[in-house]
Amino acid sequence: MIVRRARTTCPLDCPDACSLIASIDETSNTLLKIEGDPDHPITQGFACVKTYRYPERNHHALRPLHPLRRVGQKGQGRFERVGWQEALDDIAGRLEETIRQHGAEAVLPYHYAGTMGLMQYEHPLTFFRAIGASELDTTICATAGMAAWEATYGTRVGVDPEEVPQARFILLWGINSLHTNSHLTPFLKEARRNGACIVHIDPYENLTSRFADEHVKIRPGTDAALAYGMARVIVQAGQHDADYIARMSRGFGAFMQVAETWTPERVALVTGVPAPTVERLALEFARARASFIRTSYGLTRHPGGASALRAVILLPAITGAWQYPGGGALLSTSGGFPLNRSELAGRKFANPPVPGTPPEAKGDTASPGNREEKQAAVPPKPRHINMSQIGTALTALEPPIRTLLVFNSNPAVIAPRSDLVQKGLLREDLFTVVLEQALTETTRYADYVLPATTFLEHPDLYTAYGHYYLSWNQAVMQPQGEARPNTWVFAELGRRLGLDEPTLYWNAETLARSLLDSDHPWLQGITLEGLKAEGFVRINKPRGYLPNAQTVSTPSGRVQFDPPPQVVLTEPTPDFPLILMTPPARHFLNSTYGHLERLVQGEGGEPVLLVHPEDARAYGAVEGALMRIRSQHGAVVRRVQVSKAPIQGTVVLEGTWWEQSAPDGRGINWLTGEHLTDMGEGSTFHSNPVRLEALD
Repeated sequence: MIVRRARTTCPLDCPDACSLIASIDETSNTLLKIEGDPDHPITQGFACVKTYRYPERNHHALRPLHPLRRVGQKGQGRFERVGWQEALDDIAGRLEETIRQHGAEAVLPYHYAGTMGLMQYEHPLTFFRAIGASELDTTICATAGMAAWEATYGTRVGVDPEEVPQARFILLWGINSLHTNSHLTPFLKEARRNGACIVHIDPYENLTSRFADEHVKIRPGTDAALAYGMARVIVQAGQHDADYIARMSRGFGAFMQVAETWTPERVALVTGVPAPTVERLALEFARARASFIRTSYGLTRHPGGASALRAVILLPAITGAWQYPGGGALLSTSGGFPLNRSELAGRKFANPPVPGTPPEAKGDTASPGNREEKQAAVPPKPRHINMSQIGTALTALEPPIRTLLVFNSNPAVIAPRSDLVQKGLLREDLFTVVLEQALTETTRYADYVLPATTFLEHPDLYTAYGHYYLSWNQAVMQPQGEARPNTWVFAELGRRLGLDEPTLYWNAETLARSLLDSDHPWLQGITLEGLKAEGFVRINKPRGYLPNAQTVSTPSGRVQFDPPPQVVLTEPTPDFPLILMTPPARHFLNSTYGHLERLVQGEGGEPVLLVHPEDARAYGAVEGALMRIRSQHGAVVRRVQVSKAPIQGTVVLEGTWWEQSAPDGRGINWLTGEHLTDMGEGSTFHSNPVRLEALD
């Protein structure tokens, strides 16, 4: 056995973007072990429980190693092995037939963040945009939060996690950070040693609640009401920073007109947070000055989720916390990577010039005499389809989707309205190709399953949304079987379709050099060669930089209190009196690890429903019993765990489990709806009224 250790980067949809050390048996091309990189300032030598099990995923029996073609009925998951050339020729032929008969808009990519590497995550869209396929709006996770932050502060740059130890009061608001941002924990511990108080605001008690100094339970979807109530207390006590507000913001007066209506007593009635707690929390937050809010996208998954986030992240502007080291808020660091994305993912096809735009505005040096000719060549804007409504798109959209190519995602389980998604995937007139690293529920409906490489088997460039380090991955192993990268597959299809867009055929190094070719000072001096040598590098954001302290990147140059955020409540109904939440589980990341036996067992072996004791008594739920959970969209069966963890009136099921682990073989998204958020057209997974029923 010849064992080699190699540095690599975790590719999964997590803010930590960990630097990892892989131990590989080169003789057998086997991944033996994954560990956290001790030299990375964020990873600090430890990985999460999920990542430690990656060797089992890389070599799992359910990993497809060769192209597979369907031989049974859709949904049965029966396939035969075929060669790459035969598969690609057939798929290309079917694509040409679809485009010829129905137009390119009948083709749809369904994709998300199964990998966060820019080459394998985003760049495959070059193929679809070059042919004019329908555009997928990737709304399922972050768009509501993005819209909220950008409407308030502009670029998504928040407090540097490495400066969190300087904070003196910390609100972990709507984030189970010990599960979903675990590498923030050492910085939180250091802040606590420095005297900071840590408060967790969340509808149910979890690991982060037990880590915090205090847990404040709040009813789902009422965060804006609590934020307004805190703002009112702060201003009435004279603890706001009037100078910062006057100098750096606009619309504060209108915001406070709304806040004045949210007395602590009214807040308590709506949120379930006692009025004295509202007052104390507000004053402790304000008096600390260097107060910090770490929030995430979970609290946005309600009809008023974007407004709620806006209300929450405006609190540091009221107190002027942005002016103090460690003070402010953090949703995402993704705006801190000003890469040159002009050649990434075929963006020039996705955003064609608007007819009538002067040539200089388009970067076009053509003479005016050529303007009409060039404008006439502009392709029509593609049809847009919201990924949070893929069920309706597959079953009711006109004209229909005829060819679906899925990569980096598992829509049969992770998308709302699983009933509609799976009904649509069963259509015989829908040709479906799935690029995958595991035989997921979605692959059961595929006409072709194409084996995809893992992050260990292809090179890629990674940003992060929980810190400010760029990372480069070399391919540290040979692909298992005949697995190929996503971009290789779409380049091969492009050749067969005669596409002449040169960026479609770029390799990862060429793309990385293009992305790093930026004149922004935060990227100056960062080269691919340097990244290759070091594995990771911090961007040139100055140490001690205080975002939103002196400048704000909104169009007005001010923090936007206007328009005042709405308070849109998630209300139960007489028929559906409980609110269902489906937050992340410790052992899964979306559905990525749902087939690993040890992680399934670590999570308890099957999905269980947490029910408050008062709700259990009211609705006949018994510890350990199977009950039916019904929403207006469907029903599933789950085992009950009576627990004081959720706030009364809320039931909780952690994790996006594979359907094979559920008692009834159905995933939780058989219950969730396709209704969207107030901004960003995002998903609303945490706003589902349900009822509990005894089994027949």
